[in-house]
Amino acid sequence: MTDLPVPADAPVDAATEIAVVSAEQLLAVGRQKRLTVATAESCTGGLIAGAITEIAGSSDIFDRGFVTYSNAAKQQMLGVTRASLEAFGAVSEPVAREMAEGALARSDADIAVSVTGIAGPGGSENKPEGRVCFGLARRGHVTVTKTVEFGARGRVAVRQFTVNHALDLLLGAMQDAPPPRDRLPLSDHSRPNR
Repeated sequence: MTDLPVPADAPVDAATEIAVVSAEQLLAVGRQKRLTVATAESCTGGLIAGAITEIAGSSDIFDRGFVTYSNAAKQQMLGVTRASLEAFGAVSEPVAREMAEGALARSDADIAVSVTGIAGPGGSENKPEGRVCFGLARRGHVTVTKTVEFGARGRVAVRQFTVNHALDLLLGAMQDAPPPRDRLPLSDHSRPNR
């Protein structure tokens, strides 16, 4: 994975510049490896998909995005279970896992990222402002989840840092992934004789 640190006191526009760089890198690697991505977003409301599609040519790697802000949308669009929502709450790694897996299952993408969190303002003792749970699903791999505490930076900043982290997760997964077998270019040895 690339490391694109943003200091805690960095202005949001610096974070936005990093998102553009990450999306451009994602496009380049995705094209090279012939991989596609999908997003499942709650607290970012489509900003990850927006960051990717801001780059010309993004249709080469971007399959689709799901904006599932409500629990009902998470269940209907991604297949998140009521049991997980009731047991763990929407902002949890089990729900992030189900969101990522649901996006992968309901798309033609090779990799899916999900985000669910408390952008603020506010939060609770158990789920503070700035907590975001991420899921990353890849075909043929175990889904991974991660919780990041961005802190009470304000809604705009938490959402932008979430976009940056999600792009970084996608980029890392793409860099580690071999191209899908069904999309490998034919080598001279594998071409039929004429």
